[in-house]
Amino acid sequence: MRIPVDECIDERFRNSFPAHDCQTARYAGLTGLKNGDLLTAAETARFDVFLTVDQGFEYQQNLTTRKLAIVIFRAKSNRLKDLLPLVPACLAHMKSIQPGQIVTIET
Repeated sequence: MRIPVDECIDERFRNSFPAHDCQTARYAGLTGLKNGDLLTAAETARFDVFLTVDQGFEYQQNLTTRKLAIVIFRAKSNRLKDLLPLVPACLAHMKSIQPGQIVTIET
């Protein structure tokens, strides 16, 4: 599975998904793009699941026609130590997540 990690998440978070092609937004060339353009660029690059902590993401975009799924993390902060406990739940959801689907994972 190909996964971009939003630029507002610590770049080291990508190491939590070693069985997947997980890239930082910077490495994938997605930095500086806003939500709609960001999703379009991620789809063009053939990513499957986008990881973010952007709390309003699901309300800012119409995701039903998108070719990738979105995982939104709701943690105490976007710091690595607060996000790492959410990785097992994320991996479990990624087994069945579908394009256009939004999954929220909370602490």
